Amino acid sequence: MSITTTAPSPSAETSSLLHQPKAVWAVAFASVIAFMGIGLVDPILKPIGEQLHATPSQVSLLFTSYMLVTGVAMLITGVVSSRFGAKKTLLGGLAIIIVFSALAGMSSSVGEIVGFRAGWGLGNALFIATALATIVGAASGGVAKAIILYEAALGIGIATGPLVGGVLGGISWRGPFFGVAALMAVAFVLIIVMLPEGPKPTHHTSLAAPFLALRHRGLLTVGITALLYNYGFFTLLAYTPFPLDMGTYSIGFIFFGWGLMLAIASVFLAPRLQRAYGTLPMMGVALTLFAIDLGLMAAFTENKTVLIVGVVAAGLFLGVNNTLITETVMIASPAERSTASAAYSFVRFVGGAAAPYLAGKLGEHSIHIPFWVGAACTLASVAVLYSGRKVLAHIDDHDPAPHSIEEAEAITVGD
Repeated sequence: MSITTTAPSPSAETSSLLHQPKAVWAVAFASVIAFMGIGLVDPILKPIGEQLHATPSQVSLLFTSYMLVTGVAMLITGVVSSRFGAKKTLLGGLAIIIVFSALAGMSSSVGEIVGFRAGWGLGNALFIATALATIVGAASGGVAKAIILYEAALGIGIATGPLVGGVLGGISWRGPFFGVAALMAVAFVLIIVMLPEGPKPTHHTSLAAPFLALRHRGLLTVGITALLYNYGFFTLLAYTPFPLDMGTYSIGFIFFGWGLMLAIASVFLAPRLQRAYGTLPMMGVALTLFAIDLGLMAAFTENKTVLIVGVVAAGLFLGVNNTLITETVMIASPAERSTASAAYSFVRFVGGAAAPYLAGKLGEHSIHIPFWVGAACTLASVAVLYSGRKVLAHIDDHDPAPHSIEEAEAITVGD
């Protein structure tokens, strides 16, 4: 006797994927807006500088303050969520983003915007660190389908952030800030109404845990690697709009291309390349290609075509590397994943926060130097990575399934 099984049709799979509780859609919508914040301000950097009479280095502090506070806040997200629960942490993060993004839109000086972007970074850290676990806990149809939804929200947010910034920035540089505040206010109401209260946390995370985790050489090696290549990453993100010297719509579309490539590489390319060639080799290749990319942008900074192609291509290299390096963080040390992620994020964001300001300052003397320095730091990250290859040799013994929690966490923290 034989038993015949029929595979579910694609339409049935799609129906199952889309048939989710309202709470999942509320958090997914808020996640899209949260991830927009990464590239939202790119198209308006130059208009802000022109209208508020600020230098490129001063305007670049919008990135520095945001990333610095995000990095430090990552140390406390576990402490907060383990004491107050997921829903209160999500709502607290959203409320902070709403207040500080609206205040940034009402600012009359670059200094005020920089300060309010710092507050925005705190809210974003609290929200993003909690959103994945919330979606996984509330979704129907299994973990894999929940992760697909989360990865889709992440990709849409990263890709559309610069585009939305360009469209609203074409009206006024204040537009993107007020737009985020309005959309997050909608998300805030949706989560209050649709997301039920979860069980009270029973395990409290220690504030010292991330610092203790950094004593492990593997985790510290990966953290320093990320610190160095993030200098190049944030130089690209915060400084390139100035030598491009184009309108908000054009900058928005260029960085939309960057975000789209980043999302595609993070979600689709990185897992496949990892399984085909191994984690460390692909990280080394991706970082080397990114360093070459920055070197070409340094050599031909006056050529806008080279800069545009360089920005979009960088999305592919960074998407692959960001996902793989952060997945490495999850398994490089015996620390809990949340603790290792917090320690890594602290090092990479706090260290990389200096890049936007320094790139802007160097660019005031020569438009080529910021990219050369970024390329050099990225090459140095490759050297640091391979210096720790012995302590990281075990990472390919762990092979996360497609759309697993490990893979989603890697994509989240990496981006």
